[in-house]
Amino acid sequence: MAGEFTWSLDAPAGVFKNHALSEKVREAAVADAKFMQFVDVEPGYGRRQGDTVTITRTKNIAEPTSAKFGERDRVPIDTFAMSTVSITVSYFGRGVEYTEQSELLSHFDLQDKMQRKLKQQMQQALDTAAAGAFKTAKIKFIPTSLTAGTFDTDGTPSTAATENIQVAHVKTIRDYMADTIHVPGWRGGEEYVCLASVKALRGIKNDPEWSDWRKYIQPGDAFLKGEVGKIENIRFIEVNHTNALANNKGTGGVLGEALVFGDDAVASAMVMDPELRAAIPGNFGLAHAVAWVGLLEFGLIWDTANDGEARVIHITSS
Repeated sequence: MAGEFTWSLDAPAGVFKNHALSEKVREAAVADAKFMQFVDVEPGYGRRQGDTVTITRTKNIAEPTSAKFGERDRVPIDTFAMSTVSITVSYFGRGVEYTEQSELLSHFDLQDKMQRKLKQQMQQALDTAAAGAFKTAKIKFIPTSLTAGTFDTDGTPSTAATENIQVAHVKTIRDYMADTIHVPGWRGGEEYVCLASVKALRGIKNDPEWSDWRKYIQPGDAFLKGEVGKIENIRFIEVNHTNALANNKGTGGVLGEALVFGDDAVASAMVMDPELRAAIPGNFGLAHAVAWVGLLEFGLIWDTANDGEARVIHITSS
């Protein structure tokens, strides 16, 4: 019909046509933070105690071939030794800025959205820092076939991984921890914990033996965040945070990174817990900022590969 007004042809562009704003702001997804739940805050350390905490460790007294001695002999004397490791704190934090005008004119509460995303960034950044402390472990395990692997005990992997981790490797690592270096179980129990990248767990899940182990995990048995199953006495937790654990180690990126550990593995020196702060407005109140800030650090407690001392095995590649 001539002269008929139509929406598609006659309505002007701009806000006349598209003026509705969704009441919901969608947020980008972030990776899960898994490492912090396995870090122990060092007790007795905090404010007004300097920038470094020194952790004292007692070494084992060697077991003798025989502890017998004669009636008139002196009691044999062994050597008792101690050692220390230090953790020095640093500032952690990031912030964002915004203007008073953007806050006054915005349909949404900008500060609330910024604080939410900053909190997520804080969790990820601290998770990566904690993972970095775990990965300073002296003992490295590199898969070199579907069933075999190499242990390096100087803190540097010297071999390139040619396979992803399999159930056979898990058994080797478990026996090494239990029988060779005598790692105590996590939280004083009999179980170890494995934080594994998505790719590392895929290698294990694709192994036919995984299903035989997985069927013994009943509902309610998984009590750790992200736990997906258990092989022998190692609980597996999936980590999808690739800054913490990579998915591209080894020849052709075949290996997913993972960490297996027992009790007393990593400590945090905490002077000021990470917290959200709003800056004092600048430029006569026109400039605003919000940030998260903390004064802390993470450190490996036993930085050796010695029997009875080492607590962490890093599955990685040169």
